Amino acid sequence: MSQQFKFIEVEQHDVVGLIRLNRPEKLNAWTGAMREEIMQALKAFDAAEGTRAIVMTGAGNRAFCAGQDLSEAHDFDVEGSKAWIRTWETFYDVIRSLGKPLVFALNGTAAGSAFQTVLLGDVRVGHPGVRMGQPEINSGIASVTGPWIMNMMLGMSRTIELTLTGRLMEAQECQHIGVLHHVVPEDQVLPRSLEIARELGAKPPVAMRLDKQRFREMTEASFRETIDAAIRLHAESYATGEPQRMMEAFFEQRKKH
Repeated sequence: MSQQFKFIEVEQHDVVGLIRLNRPEKLNAWTGAMREEIMQALKAFDAAEGTRAIVMTGAGNRAFCAGQDLSEAHDFDVEGSKAWIRTWETFYDVIRSLGKPLVFALNGTAAGSAFQTVLLGDVRVGHPGVRMGQPEINSGIASVTGPWIMNMMLGMSRTIELTLTGRLMEAQECQHIGVLHHVVPEDQVLPRSLEIARELGAKPPVAMRLDKQRFREMTEASFRETIDAAIRLHAESYATGEPQRMMEAFFEQRKKH
């Protein structure tokens, strides 16, 4: 892949395409521009004849991704929140539409929208220091797409608890409930992920593509309903000013440290 990116790095490891989120100074928190680059890389790897599987990881050793960069979300209003949700619809569409397997190599914390995104992957590998969860409520952000994804993967009881408490789960709990498929030493996360990607890439490609297509079809109607609900509920939330106030308080607190 010859294209140069600003917020991510891409590499080719034999038949495996690697995408590395590259904003370690911001805990790899993503903006709309960063997600645009990720989508370009995902689509390019999915179309490349020499690529049979994809791995996504993060730079540094603190976080895979801290979720939405709040400095971007801080300035949203009602109309901005609607456009924001549409960008997430597009982002999730790209991930859900991949014909090739997607493995997440979790080098650290995956929180909020990053937690949601990795749940849409096929296999997740982490280490004992990984933490995962849905802390959006702590920033005054209503969770809509997150509970939809968590309910599919984890069931309603745990979805409610994780959404309303905003707590992060430790790696042991993540593995126990099936959020992490493999927990390995930190320095083995990427090698093990590449190994799994190669194993998946060696499967019959048509069967792989059709299996993934069927998984998408099984959840398509509820996905579109969720996007509509997210637009409606985020508009209501931002109209009250609560997310803006909570994020302003967050930034003020951060200035003191």
